[in-house]
Amino acid sequence: MTKCIAFHSYKGGTGKTTLATNLSVLLAKKGYRVFLLDLDVYAPSLGSYFDLKPPRSWINDFLFGTADVDDICIDITNKILPDKTQGKLFVSLANSNKEEIYKLEGNISKQSSQMQFLRNFILLREELIMKKNADFIIIDTSPGVRYWSINALAVSDIVLLTLKMGDLDVDGTKKMANEIYGSFTKFGTMCYLLLNRGAGYCTIPPDQHNPIMSSNTAYGSGSKISTSSTLLQLAEEISIDIISEIPCYCDIQFSQKEFLTGLKYPEHPFANKVHTLIKKLEENN
Repeated sequence: MTKCIAFHSYKGGTGKTTLATNLSVLLAKKGYRVFLLDLDVYAPSLGSYFDLKPPRSWINDFLFGTADVDDICIDITNKILPDKTQGKLFVSLANSNKEEIYKLEGNISKQSSQMQFLRNFILLREELIMKKNADFIIIDTSPGVRYWSINALAVSDIVLLTLKMGDLDVDGTKKMANEIYGSFTKFGTMCYLLLNRGAGYCTIPPDQHNPIMSSNTAYGSGSKISTSSTLLQLAEEISIDIISEIPCYCDIQFSQKEFLTGLKYPEHPFANKVHTLIKKLEENN
């Protein structure tokens, strides 16, 4: 059964794109057919991440009804993954040209265009499933409450609400849980909190009383991270479960090609965290 998974956040800078790309690459390496969609239409970045040339057609073109699903899917399996990989990785890019962004923005002011865009969002999902035999559809969305993000969430089976433990993230997450996510969960969408760049590897967890941590604790290995009381309180308050907590890894955060960390360094604790996330998503029905 195909799973459509959207990464969303209240604000930017939470690591959505890094997590979405690592998840997609490792799913494909595991043997799945994966389609990674860049629907952060205001600041698309997957083209730069994967060093791809402008494609023949963009997601924008599909949304306007001027391109087919085959036109927007770029097979990057051989470019990224080892030769013996049984899976496939396809990427669809959004056009970062400001004129194209203005064109999209101008059309969503018309109710008839809004309905057509939503139909095409649904059509894109269905064609990836029926025509392209997708196992996973991974969507990197724009942060915040924006038209394109809401549509992406509407077609998703699972929403991974990515956040850091700052006041803005926590307060914004509460707001979106009350105003947005509840509407989707009523119709069967599963929403989870995904904490990124938490304490425990580069920094000591906030509830760690001993200021000196031994070599076999989270500080050294990243294997055992303490759930902060703030995150637990948030999860309880908004009735959204925690699916994973990923600590801050400065070697990833400041790497130029951080999206390949899980592939290039399979023993890195970050890669282990992504594999754990994959297992939970596989088990989710």
